[in-house]
Amino acid sequence: MALVRVALGTRSYDIIIEQGALDRAGERLATYARKGRLVVVTDEHVAKAQLPRLESSLRTANIAVEPIILPPGEQTKSWRHLEQLLDALLALEIERGDHVIALGGGVIGDLVGFAASILKRGCHFIQVPTTLLAQVDSSVGGKTAINAKAGKNLIGSFYQPAMVLIDPSTLDSLPLRETRAGYAEVVKYGLIDDPEFFDWCEANADALLSGDPHARTHAITRSVQAKAAIVADDERETSGRRALLNLGHTFGHALEADTGFSDTLLHGEGVAAGMALAFRYSARLGLCPQADADRLTAHLMAVGLPHDLDSAHVKAHGPELVGHMLHDKKMAAGTLPFLLAHGIGQTFLSKDVVLDDVAAFLDQDRAAA
Repeated sequence: MALVRVALGTRSYDIIIEQGALDRAGERLATYARKGRLVVVTDEHVAKAQLPRLESSLRTANIAVEPIILPPGEQTKSWRHLEQLLDALLALEIERGDHVIALGGGVIGDLVGFAASILKRGCHFIQVPTTLLAQVDSSVGGKTAINAKAGKNLIGSFYQPAMVLIDPSTLDSLPLRETRAGYAEVVKYGLIDDPEFFDWCEANADALLSGDPHARTHAITRSVQAKAAIVADDERETSGRRALLNLGHTFGHALEADTGFSDTLLHGEGVAAGMALAFRYSARLGLCPQADADRLTAHLMAVGLPHDLDSAHVKAHGPELVGHMLHDKKMAAGTLPFLLAHGIGQTFLSKDVVLDDVAAFLDQDRAAA
């Protein structure tokens, strides 16, 4: 078992990473079950694959389970499903001292976290992430949100969970495409400030993606350690350090918007293509060695992740994609910060990027592919 602490004073919490943790969840979660009950929110896919394991463990610990099952997919992060979830929680008479479990990927974690942050002005929630992307990124750090017509994650709050329980064995039930998408967020930590971890990713990606439990546990632990340190230092992105976690996301969210936030392009796939674009744009500006941009592109291609507009199934031209970026929640005083790179492990925040130049780059990058 690995234990990572997110140090946030009175709101500190533990991340537990343990193979088979879902089957022993009753032991970990018993103290959170007020009146001997826990509400578990999940989606239809996870309900089939993982909910029986969690229910069995909780019931063995004499904890009653109240499941709420929502549709799968990015479209569930919506006003409609937020209202549906809140009504269901109110019908179950959830109180401010209760804990709601988010069992699933990033969609469920984001939705449940946001619902918990506003229900009766805040109840508690526990993250039990079941996808690689959620385990290494979205379940940690307290960013909760739903999507709007104008863009992704534009309505939300910073609201930390009471704990995070990660069982790498849940990845065994995922399609390879889902695991690949999550792997993009693993690679991100190496690209931000840990070139040795990027080296490890290049050497161990095949083992991780093929199901090696040691490779998966190492990747998850190293990733959440990195994120926990950044969140503890800059919880609300006030100093700029937490913004580094958005590497690839400004480009990626625009690609997701063009594909309708659908299964055409999964979030992690958008981030992968976005990171490659950020590195190639950095090279175009003379900030990053072309060899590092090419190295990242080659690695993403080797593991089967999108690396440019065409492989991301994006049809829009540069100006249209930049139009999507104008709705980015990081816009400030008409300026959109970009995560660029001086090289692998040397990501930095730039506030002087010219969007017309970004649009021209996107069209030129497509033409050069």
